[in-house]
Amino acid sequence: MYWFSMGVALLAAIGIIAIGFMYLANPRGATQSFGLPLPEAGANVAWWLRLKGVRDVVSGLVVLAVMAWDGPRMVGIVLLVEALIPAGDMSLVLAARGSAGRALGIHGVTAALMIAGAVPLILGAG
Repeated sequence: MYWFSMGVALLAAIGIIAIGFMYLANPRGATQSFGLPLPEAGANVAWWLRLKGVRDVVSGLVVLAVMAWDGPRMVGIVLLVEALIPAGDMSLVLAARGSAGRALGIHGVTAALMIAGAVPLILGAG
């Protein structure tokens, strides 16, 4: 179970860092897979979207840092706390009547996998 949980943590970290870089490099293109309609056009929209990119990169780096310099229990705690991000994204996409398939299939599955990976690490089953 340890390798599954640490693998989930590593995959989540690398995945969200990649998504963050997508938002930094091509913010409007990156939004197309999120599950919400594209934001209105405007001079500052891309900069607002890049803020998400920075936060995504940092969220992934936090997981990697804890994996490198702390124990499995702390990795589990961080992973569980960070699972709130995709769970919140799923809730917001559904509340905005965005794509239910993307809300559940991307954000919901991500949150569920992160929780499934976190719990054994927190409980010491890893």
